[in-house]
Amino acid sequence: MPKKLEDLLLLGNPQLYQVSEPILKSELYLVKDWVSDLHNVMEEIRAKYNFGRAIAAPQLGIMKRLIYMNIDKPTVIINPELTDLSEEMFDLWDDCMSFPNLLVKVKRHKECKIKFLDKNWEPHELYLKNDLSELLQHEFDHLNGILATMRTIDQKSFKWR
Repeated sequence: MPKKLEDLLLLGNPQLYQVSEPILKSELYLVKDWVSDLHNVMEEIRAKYNFGRAIAAPQLGIMKRLIYMNIDKPTVIINPELTDLSEEMFDLWDDCMSFPNLLVKVKRHKECKIKFLDKNWEPHELYLKNDLSELLQHEFDHLNGILATMRTIDQKSFKWR
């Protein structure tokens, strides 16, 4: 059954704090349906809250290392690895589909590199800067059971959208 907005796990759900398992090559046939669910829920978030560039599989209770990003084109990111995190950091008000009305002030690395497999199990490597670096750090955190609320700069780093 296709996942919908009401299937999105919200802040406080214990599954959001679990570390996801790598996708095995033998599970590749499942990725198409997972990506379809991630796409559909992200579109519902966009329609309702006017934000959403990427979503991580654990946000739908799919405890696998999978990120779906759709900015100018759909991108499937399987078993990502973040490396080469820059020393230079920047502050931003981060949002999250799992707490859509809350903004959280965090620090993120200005640049990073991500290595991953695509939907055809082909390897890729991207150098990311600024907003894309921040975005992929946020989604990568989801795969490790880390939410932006756990990365706040201080106790005053929360505000309502």
